[in-house]
Amino acid sequence: MDGAMSKRGPSAPPVNRASVEKPRGGRARSVAELLPDAGRAAFRRFGFVQSAVVSRWGEIVGPRYAGVSTPESIRFPQGERTGGTLNLVVRGAHATMMQHIAPEVIERVNRFFGYAAVARVQIRQGDVPVPAPRAAPPSLRPVPVELGASLRTIADPELKAVLEALAAGVAASRGAPVMGVEE
Repeated sequence: MDGAMSKRGPSAPPVNRASVEKPRGGRARSVAELLPDAGRAAFRRFGFVQSAVVSRWGEIVGPRYAGVSTPESIRFPQGERTGGTLNLVVRGAHATMMQHIAPEVIERVNRFFGYAAVARVQIRQGDVPVPAPRAAPPSLRPVPVELGASLRTIADPELKAVLEALAAGVAASRGAPVMGVEE
């Protein structure tokens, strides 16, 4: 009996496990809610740049400047999302040119964000990866008359080509769409 005696001693009352354990369940919570400071610290440390700025850099500054520069990070003052510093990596001797057009870069980036996110540009010389060549836009052939005039007013050639293909596919199909093979 001595070996089976608990460590609490002979006078300690038994513990009711149901009253000690917290009830499980409740609503599902996101990782950001569970660890709010972990992501914030990592993003602050590495100067997280929104992926859209990186992927659309050529559209923001134009192909001439996108070929010789790439955004590295945007650092904001503590607790703010305005007045940040855009850190650029610029290829070789192009740094002087990028310094000269920095106000225009700031204006374009702020226009992209929709508010005064960036107040200054900091330039670092380094290797800039050559941007991957974009696929040529689909051929600009006239819209068939049977598809109607609604597609003629679309200016974006890629969107127009996709909608033309969709309209042609719908026009060529017969009946309701078939979701699976019936046996």
